[in-house]
Amino acid sequence: MTKKLTKAAAAKAATRNPEAGEDAAPMSNRATRAAERRDAIVAAAMEEFIARGFAATRLDDIAKRAGVAKGTIYLHFKDKESMFEELVRTVIVPVVVKLSALPPPTSSVRDLIETFAGNFLKEVIGTRRGDLVRLIVAEGPRFPAVADFYYREVVSRGIAGMRALIELGIARGEIHQANLARYPQIVIAPAMIAVIWQSLFARHAPLDAQDMLRVHLDLIFGERRTT
Repeated sequence: MTKKLTKAAAAKAATRNPEAGEDAAPMSNRATRAAERRDAIVAAAMEEFIARGFAATRLDDIAKRAGVAKGTIYLHFKDKESMFEELVRTVIVPVVVKLSALPPPTSSVRDLIETFAGNFLKEVIGTRRGDLVRLIVAEGPRFPAVADFYYREVVSRGIAGMRALIELGIARGEIHQANLARYPQIVIAPAMIAVIWQSLFARHAPLDAQDMLRVHLDLIFGERRTT
């Protein structure tokens, strides 16, 4: 009797497995399509926000650019603000997180800061990331919730990571001005200047952001010695 039951259970399981596989495939396809739609919405939102500004951007315009119905947007985002927050998370936050994820420097603190800041400039200046940062600077005062979110997710992380590097530089004797740890904004100032300059004045006076960064670090660490 036990053998019969075992065989029956095995036969039943055998007939279920193919069906489970068939059910899993459509579910996987649906999830893939949903993820693709979400990515398309975020990409369209970036273009619309940059082109029109946060205030003037309408969900209808985003839906049209993304090639989806307006109702589809609400399946992924509750409103325009949450969509903008997702945009910041996916486009800007990963760049800043690299600073907090840096391993302990094996060379000088200056080398580490110069490498990170140099890569940051490459990934932001002249890119959509830079356009997004300029948008926040321009419209943040009118939308405090957006500015607050950007501070929590981006600015506070960048400042904390830079302060840690400054404190390490002070402890190693590479930085002689101990009060610099109170104002890590000074170290990252060239990046913000470059972002704003690029949009306002680059056509009149192109700015070499990388060279400006090197001069700025010379003021903090002292000029590099040439051999």
